[in-house]
Amino acid sequence: MTGPVLALAVLAVGSLAAVLSVPPIPQNQLYHLFADARVWLGIPNAADVLTNLAFLVPGLLGLFLAGWSPPPGAVWSWRAVFGGSLLVAFGSGFYHWRPEDWTLVWDRLPMTISFMGLFAVMLCEYVWREESERLVLPPLLAAGLGSVVWWYGFDDLRVYLWVQFFPLACLLLVPALFPARYSQGWKLFLALGLYALGKVVEVHDRAVFAATGNLVSGHSLKHLLAGLGAWVLYVWLRDRQPLPAAPPVGEASPLTSG
Repeated sequence: MTGPVLALAVLAVGSLAAVLSVPPIPQNQLYHLFADARVWLGIPNAADVLTNLAFLVPGLLGLFLAGWSPPPGAVWSWRAVFGGSLLVAFGSGFYHWRPEDWTLVWDRLPMTISFMGLFAVMLCEYVWREESERLVLPPLLAAGLGSVVWWYGFDDLRVYLWVQFFPLACLLLVPALFPARYSQGWKLFLALGLYALGKVVEVHDRAVFAATGNLVSGHSLKHLLAGLGAWVLYVWLRDRQPLPAAPPVGEASPLTSG
């Protein structure tokens, strides 16, 4: 196992241990009280429901691209990214129609599919090889989906929060530790920046709503920014090219490193 791979493994185990060392984190029921509760055309919380359509187009286009004459890369992982985006459009819309814990499950399940799909993309395209998908993607998806089941079954968000934020941290770290094999990698950082900005305005949901004269809430704006991030990922996959002199990958397989 090379130094950078060992560093990632230590970071994964250490961060998970740190998260599990704190007491269980229950779901705050105030989370369901969003700033914009306006009803449009009979749709409750209409802005938060309808802004989820921002995930629909990149999800559909990405699935079509990754499924019809797919470009080189970790194809199944990319399908998970865009399939999750497509499902978020419906799952998150359903949740915001009726914000409760049981509907939040259908928001978080597709989000973890996208998060873990993108994490698998980075591991298979930077750290190992595309052929490693069959070993990398299934356990990552199982961990992501399992974290949502654990939260809902035991009212404990610890594992879900780790699943959400540890892969995002690695998406920043992996390109710094491993050579790129495809061009336009800056678009990944643009997509992550849009998502991070979305998380910021989400935290300030009511403040953004008030600052815009009740035009748009922070949570609705988060949907639009995250959907734009999904669009950037689609454009990256569509336009990128293999680097002509890409250095060899450090590991052939996650199970054959020595």
